[in-house]
Amino acid sequence: MSTNGHYSFPPELYYDGATHVWVRYADGEATLGLDALGLESLGDMAYVSLPVVGRPVNRGEAIGSLEAAKMVGDLLAPVSGAIAARNEAVLRDPALVNADPYGAGWLVRLTPAQWERESAELIHGAALLAWVAAEIERYRTQGWID
Repeated sequence: MSTNGHYSFPPELYYDGATHVWVRYADGEATLGLDALGLESLGDMAYVSLPVVGRPVNRGEAIGSLEAAKMVGDLLAPVSGAIAARNEAVLRDPALVNADPYGAGWLVRLTPAQWERESAELIHGAALLAWVAAEIERYRTQGWID
């Protein structure tokens, strides 16, 4: 697991650089969640709204809403597809997102429509360490983290 300070970024995941949404792709399905740095800047999650199973989504489209201690906003889809599952446990207990962002705190699973093309626009592999370092510096400069 790649770390920078105390922020973990599992290297097998793909990251949307603009939204800090991570994607775990396996067996034709993409699981989405929020990365540790993004969560630290948001604070404790208080409320999560997620789409119904079966709903088609386009990359960049709002697929839910998030309310946290420091922000209220939309959850944006990093790839297009159809919602295959949503994490009912997170809907009942949004604190799971902060407690285990890469495990029990996942948000939705979707069946990607254009994985090969759209995943190429996500951060992964060799680009990950430089992006993490730049984001930590940007977040510190903005005062979003210590």
